[in-house]
Amino acid sequence: MEKKPSSHSFTVQTAQIFPPEANAYGTLFGGNLMSNIDEVASIAAVRHAKKMAITASTDSVDFLTPIKVGDFIGVEGIVTYTHHTSMEVFVKVVREDLKTDHKEVCATAFLTFVAIDEDGSPTPVPKVYPQTEDEKLLYEGAKRRKELREKRRLEARKMAEMFNQSFLSKGI
Repeated sequence: MEKKPSSHSFTVQTAQIFPPEANAYGTLFGGNLMSNIDEVASIAAVRHAKKMAITASTDSVDFLTPIKVGDFIGVEGIVTYTHHTSMEVFVKVVREDLKTDHKEVCATAFLTFVAIDEDGSPTPVPKVYPQTEDEKLLYEGAKRRKELREKRRLEARKMAEMFNQSFLSKGI
């Protein structure tokens, strides 16, 4: 499989925020933004792998500044690192005032996707390589994030096992 540059997976989605997407404070519901983030990350992963890909984890979604009704946002995603069948995708959300051209990053997220074949089984993906300084920075931190992700997954499995045996059996 031939290596691909991170830029090959670059995906952007632009939207304006309308009242039905907002809470009582006039800011975008976090869940709506998380949906946009997952969608863009999914497209970036499929673009890189040239295969279907499913969300395996969301490391974090950091909401940095509020997004208000009427704001325009650009949701940008890029594959930053690959393993055998998985891909780490970085997503940033940029809020833009079209009248003043002011732009600011208002949210960031790291997600992991697994490429799957027609039977739904994990399948290998091409390696990725960085080209720009930003891509190199993301690539260099990916192994550390992968280790943290694996530790968190082990803890989550322990918690699930514990909850299956106690809390859930009691209807809580």
